[in-house]
Amino acid sequence: MKTIKKIVSRLLLTGAIGLFYTNSAQAGIPIEHWTQASGVQVYLVQSHSLPMVDVQLDFDAGGRRDPAGQAGLASVTAGMTAKGVSPGAGGAEPALDENGLGEAWADLGASFDAAASNDRMSFSLRSLTYPDLLLKATQLAARQLGEPAFAHAIWLRERERLKAAVREANTRPATVANRAFSSAVYGQHPYGFEMTQESLDRIGVVDMQALYRRLILPCRARVTLVGAVDRVQADALVAQLFSRLLPAASAACAALPTVPEVAPLDKAGEQQLAFDSAQAHVLIGQPGFKRDDPDYFALTVGNYILGGGGFVSRLMTEVREKRGLSYSVYSAFAPGLHAGAFTVGLQTRPDQAMQAVQVARAVVAQFVGSGPTAAELKAAKDNLIGGFALRIDSNRKLLDNVANIAWNNLPLDYLDTWTQRVEQLSAQDIQAAFARKLQPAKMVTVVLGAVETAR
Repeated sequence: MKTIKKIVSRLLLTGAIGLFYTNSAQAGIPIEHWTQASGVQVYLVQSHSLPMVDVQLDFDAGGRRDPAGQAGLASVTAGMTAKGVSPGAGGAEPALDENGLGEAWADLGASFDAAASNDRMSFSLRSLTYPDLLLKATQLAARQLGEPAFAHAIWLRERERLKAAVREANTRPATVANRAFSSAVYGQHPYGFEMTQESLDRIGVVDMQALYRRLILPCRARVTLVGAVDRVQADALVAQLFSRLLPAASAACAALPTVPEVAPLDKAGEQQLAFDSAQAHVLIGQPGFKRDDPDYFALTVGNYILGGGGFVSRLMTEVREKRGLSYSVYSAFAPGLHAGAFTVGLQTRPDQAMQAVQVARAVVAQFVGSGPTAAELKAAKDNLIGGFALRIDSNRKLLDNVANIAWNNLPLDYLDTWTQRVEQLSAQDIQAAFARKLQPAKMVTVVLGAVETAR
């Protein structure tokens, strides 16, 4: 077993650096897609450079489906799946607590993790593809996916740990500023829900079990595989992963309730939050756009120029280089199934906060009104296109990209045409897209820890 662990450690390191390197240099990335009889949608990219496979399972079970009073339910449910599994049917397999489960994965040199974002609950498996090892890893993953214990005593312990973490986070200025900003941007939309000590007290294992029964079903799954398996092997692996979940009856997979869209802001708002902090924290923004928006490429390239490109961005030039108001300043979009926030963020000396706000607002308004210069656009295209290979230069990165295609119903040739879509953009395309999406006069501003100065 020690030999297996050494092999795994070496290959995991190699795979993290460049498992897909040889394939990424090819003209295209072939993505195979099919749907199993159970309703599972499968996406596969074969890469036989190393005997490894990465698998991601995505479900529409993220935080956007948390009840208002139980913010954090999806997140804690995902976390509890690693805290033990129930006995097998008829007691054929003993229950495993979290220690036993962790030891079982360590013995295999494999891993199975779960997490929840705003939109989805995701499970990820990584294993060597030697037949005996992969079979055992897949069987163990099937147990963890299909038979999580959700032990009440473990949840009580985890809940106290999470409440302590929340209390500690509430002492940080960034936490307080981000909470106020999120509430101002999202209003009553679930994207703005935040796990609190009170919401944790309202969550029990019965709530986790109910969420799991309703949302973690084969017919709701999108599964992405990247690695040294062919289509027949991938199909069998996916079927094995779901072998312990309840069959996908048509009633069980009825359409889920529609989650309302994020409401646009109807006016500007500003919050000044007192906080004893060495730096003032500034956040400016509004609801942005959904991931399936046709302006995605124009907004992505444009944001690189505005504030996403680090030291070459316009915000950095105006706020830091010319005026020395902040060490760092950025802008970002967070598109999802709903309109994620557009955010401008910076930290500055408390006595300079309002000047920094005024400069940042002016830069955003000018960019929305006029768009990028020809030189800015060329530099952005050169950087983004030149760096595209780095987006897919490892197994994990490629898996993330293909899972993104699967989750957002993007064309299977999305990665093959990415650089072409960027190259085709004009300055007018970018300016028009920003004008459609951003309203600088209606953005919210949160300033925490500023020293009051005369305006």
